[in-house]
Amino acid sequence: MNQTESYILNAIKTWVWSGFYSPSDVDGMINDILDKDANESLLRAAVRPEFKKKAAAETSWPKTTDCDRLDGAFKTLNAQGIIALQNTGFEMSDGLPAVAEVLHQRGIYRVIGYCFYHGQDVESAVAGGGLMVAFGDLHDDLNRKAEIGQRVKVVLEQHGLIVKWNGDPQTRLDIPKLDWKRRFRG
Repeated sequence: MNQTESYILNAIKTWVWSGFYSPSDVDGMINDILDKDANESLLRAAVRPEFKKKAAAETSWPKTTDCDRLDGAFKTLNAQGIIALQNTGFEMSDGLPAVAEVLHQRGIYRVIGYCFYHGQDVESAVAGGGLMVAFGDLHDDLNRKAEIGQRVKVVLEQHGLIVKWNGDPQTRLDIPKLDWKRRFRG
């Protein structure tokens, strides 16, 4: 197995266990990173068995997982006027355009701030490394940004998640012990 195949197999595992993607989504994502040196049939054959492993594991998961708590917290934040986005893009620079798109849909008068996590954060969480959550104020005011961070922290904690944050508006919120168990909801 070459380095590209190993990388893609790891990506497949992360995509499946993230709980955000269907088998056809994963198949399409393989297309995005496949190159001529990779054994395409080997990689595509790995998708279904990984989904089966995840489905088997889900039978032993608790009724309410940390990902369910996270979903609840993000739903609450959205209702409170904080744009809360999950798995938005791949890196930090992808988050703000996604926030801007939602802001355009909702209107600025109905929004007080935002929070999100991106694909690299999901990779870390799936691997057991916890989850980092970015947040901010629409005008990048540091005092208001700190208030948004505090509000997001409180809502996450109200939903049963343990959050570490030093109060610095330039530092993301850390949910270090998040047990990533997300059921795909299609």
